[in-house]
Amino acid sequence: MKRHVLISAIGTTLDVGKGPDRWSRWRPTVSLHQHEDLLIERTILLYGRRATTLSKLLADDIALVSPETEVERVLFDPRDPWDFEEVYEALSAFARERDFDPAADDTLIHLTTGTHVFQICAFLLAESRHIPGKLIQSSPPAKKEALPGNYSIIDLDLSRYDRLAQRFESEREEGTSFLRGGIETRNAAYGAMIDRMEKVAVRSTAPLLLTGPTGAGKSVLARRLYELKRARHVVEGEFVRLNCATLRGEETVPQLFGQKRGWHGAASERRGLLRAADKGVLFLDEIEQLGPDDQALLLDAVETGRFYPLGADRPSESRFQLIAGTSENLARLVADGSFRADLYARLNLWTFRLPGLAERREDIEANLELELTKATREAGGKIALAADARAAYLRFATDPAAPWSGNFRDLAASASRMATLAERGRVTKGLVEEECALLRRQWAGTARDEDADVIAAAIGDPEAASRLDRFDLVQLADVIRVCQTSRTLSEAGRVLFAASRKKKASANDADRLKKYLARFGLEFGELSV
Repeated sequence: MKRHVLISAIGTTLDVGKGPDRWSRWRPTVSLHQHEDLLIERTILLYGRRATTLSKLLADDIALVSPETEVERVLFDPRDPWDFEEVYEALSAFARERDFDPAADDTLIHLTTGTHVFQICAFLLAESRHIPGKLIQSSPPAKKEALPGNYSIIDLDLSRYDRLAQRFESEREEGTSFLRGGIETRNAAYGAMIDRMEKVAVRSTAPLLLTGPTGAGKSVLARRLYELKRARHVVEGEFVRLNCATLRGEETVPQLFGQKRGWHGAASERRGLLRAADKGVLFLDEIEQLGPDDQALLLDAVETGRFYPLGADRPSESRFQLIAGTSENLARLVADGSFRADLYARLNLWTFRLPGLAERREDIEANLELELTKATREAGGKIALAADARAAYLRFATDPAAPWSGNFRDLAASASRMATLAERGRVTKGLVEEECALLRRQWAGTARDEDADVIAAAIGDPEAASRLDRFDLVQLADVIRVCQTSRTLSEAGRVLFAASRKKKASANDADRLKKYLARFGLEFGELSV
């Protein structure tokens, strides 16, 4: 049978007692040895230098109430008992120096005495098995005559703790489901990104950067991140959103940083969005639209929590979390001097790229259902897709030829149109075919302009596309897009030459792609994210 070994930090308030009267008081360390159903064979008393005398008295009293107990007094004296780092290191050192024998000893770690910092550190070391033992908590009796009180033992390896751990895991899964909009994604990369984002959202208030094509859902996700943070008590202020593309010249500073009353005849003080976001979240979409001076002011406000409203001679204060959104490659903008390197470095701590709808075709069906549900609420009636209509729409939507250039905005608009035109709440195959034809016309009308913009941005020449045949324009634009979403040259080559590489005994996709880009004066490193 295993022997019970107790580790207990002396409680300099609860364990104190002098004279005969001390036996009428509940003293956790001594009382724990008075339970008839708990025989403690060995006790390790952790004490600080100021409690040396008290530690001797407790050892003597334990010997009186439990002669079978061997008491070892161990000096445990971190400089600051309220400093987590010091206490954890001191307790870790104690654990490293001990030769624990789980096969022979049932170690109990007393969590009733010691500072709260000690108790938390002891829990962490028990949970990580640095101290291989169980937790024991003692409590005073309801009536004095009911000494020695009560105790409970918590085994972190048993089901009760597992249920608690499962509860936290369930809450985490609820958080990721909330960020996904309630849709269980089938896209592994997107699912992994959301898992990581949930951890960052509840653990950090550092700036966060959301990138991805227009319509990928950056604004929606930014609000969900805020709502998750608010629910987990990470922030307590408001969610403030601004699309920086709407700012106009001299209005930028007063709108962001505020304006003092009387400045240039202003009849009232202007609060500014930074102050409105105090203790909350400020989401700046299309952040690349801010001018260099405004970027510098924003960076200083993020780092110091202080800024000067226009016309003010005293700073205002606001502690907010910044979430920035962009569809541009900020690293490239830094390279060409149109975006500040120091602000980008601050934003780039946590960067999440949202894939476009064309990169998540396996999730189109679930998102279609979501959009039809929204359309149903707006229409005030039930909207249903006939089976053949659903199959026809999904064949079209998931086909690699469907570019989904507007991403989720295109899908939402498509669902809204079908819901509006549905007769008696039923979307037929004929209506789906009309909708698919409409989307093809829309995409055909915008594809050439979008391809030209992609090529112009990559080459750095607004007229580059005009000198290309249509054949080359479409092909080059697609190659550039693949490179921009690939981590390596080889990965981009595998995507672009997926069919032909299967017919080869050995493939050199990276070299083929490198030579192709060189024809247009491009290098992969200039295009990749």
